[in-house]
Amino acid sequence: MAGKRGELVPRPTKKTEYEIRFATNNARKGWRDLTAVIRNPLAEAWDFLTRTPLVVDPKNYPLRGDLGVVTRDGVSHQRWQHKPTQQGDARIWFYVEGRTVHVEQVHTNHPNETK
Repeated sequence: MAGKRGELVPRPTKKTEYEIRFATNNARKGWRDLTAVIRNPLAEAWDFLTRTPLVVDPKNYPLRGDLGVVTRDGVSHQRWQHKPTQQGDARIWFYVEGRTVHVEQVHTNHPNETK
């Protein structure tokens, strides 16, 4: 099937990479909002999340306490937080299921729950 002229070519994922999916409509909106203000760091976050979402470092780690677990369709998952920039307040909350990163919440400002 031929694509339309000018149509954006989606980046394919490697077999070793994770695919990223929105878990909520609010996450989709937050992602769009972050794209408008921190496009380059968000592209780097995309690369990180498709390659190594479960690596713990200062910008990527599991949340603790009540925030550390998210339940979807009766299944509990560990909730992670990724900071697209070291200095900024933006946060991406996600969980991993198999080879899929589910972006659950995207915060353009530091979420009150973790202050």
